[in-house]
Amino acid sequence: MIYLKLFFSFLQIGLFSFGGGYAAMPLIQEQVVTQHGWLTMTEFTDLITISQMTPGPIAINAATFVGSKIAGVPGSVAATCGCILPSCIIVTLIAWFYLRYKKMKMFQSVLESLRPAVVALIASAGIAILHTAFWTDRIVQFAATKWSMVVIFGICLLLLRKTKLNPVVVMMLAGVMNVAVRYAAG
Repeated sequence: MIYLKLFFSFLQIGLFSFGGGYAAMPLIQEQVVTQHGWLTMTEFTDLITISQMTPGPIAINAATFVGSKIAGVPGSVAATCGCILPSCIIVTLIAWFYLRYKKMKMFQSVLESLRPAVVALIASAGIAILHTAFWTDRIVQFAATKWSMVVIFGICLLLLRKTKLNPVVVMMLAGVMNVAVRYAAG
């Protein structure tokens, strides 16, 4: 039964996560944290962080991790298959339609209309992760703000926008800064 739950949960994620990994994060969060309680929000944030540092799409990494945590290797296979099955079918169909109707204006309009929804999904995921990083509670309170995380975020944002540093290097620097802040705090 758990294998079917994993398969169908990640089938939904794979079916509705247009726009890549960042756009899939709210869907993954809804299934994994809110609906089934397989991960806490802190574990989910850690999962997203680890997924960024490992090869492969976020949704597939999440499916493999959650499936493994919940039901071992068979759970990981069920969740990962559920996640990739819709993509395989949809990409095959889109490729066929695109090759056949690529000059048609209506087809181009449909593709263009998906862009705002993808941007909204990415923004939603980013805000949820920032909220978890900066505040412990669900309510945003000035006094409860983790200022060290805000400063680290600001430094990383500046490094990414003003220098040509590799994002992986910036992520490692953020980890080093966090360890230094925790060490200094005692």
